[in-house]
Amino acid sequence: MILAIDTSTQWTGLALASEGQIWYEKIWRNSRRHTVELAPAIQQALDETGVQTSALTAVAAALGPGSFTSLRIGLAMAKGLCLSLKIPLIGVPSLDITAQGQPPMDLPLICVLKSGRQRFAACEYHCADGRWQAVSGIENVGIEELTKRINSPTIIRGEIDAHERRLLKRRWRNALVAEPADNLRRPSLLAQMALRRLEDGPSDSAAALAPIYIHTINHPTV
Repeated sequence: MILAIDTSTQWTGLALASEGQIWYEKIWRNSRRHTVELAPAIQQALDETGVQTSALTAVAAALGPGSFTSLRIGLAMAKGLCLSLKIPLIGVPSLDITAQGQPPMDLPLICVLKSGRQRFAACEYHCADGRWQAVSGIENVGIEELTKRINSPTIIRGEIDAHERRLLKRRWRNALVAEPADNLRRPSLLAQMALRRLEDGPSDSAAALAPIYIHTINHPTV
């Protein structure tokens, strides 16, 4: 049984999953109260499913990009559980989770989340062998910077509010903006990605694994 924790942004997610089955999933808007909400939410997930903490075999954590406090709290909780239970830890970049929710297509995909002041942390993906693969680094970009890159139909997926959605559709003829429900990061997808990682290779080091903070992301040089 794997526990997935995503505290990248104000949208917080938890999931419990085993091979071939999702046992629990919850996504809620957190009003910057990760410190007091996360531990009780995890306990609630365990209580509602009847899963004992000792039954956990791994923990998956979203690495960001995201805010300093929320990521620090989520990753600290994940590391604490892994160290105390002596189980593997798997870290997954948050934009990779967003990409995983998009069905495979031949079109390019840009995943975004808010970084403040109408700017986004963004990463571009192309689909190969049925899976989305990052083809760029994560950059902190504004709408105009992204506009210059989109010369053909491109899927845009991620944290986009109603105003930004209207702005994107008006300015980006080639931007195919995902529907609001599709833009949520699904912690169950994080759990599935972590399960595949455990099958394919080693887990991450709890001591060395570090989050990706928004303030450390580079602005594009061109």
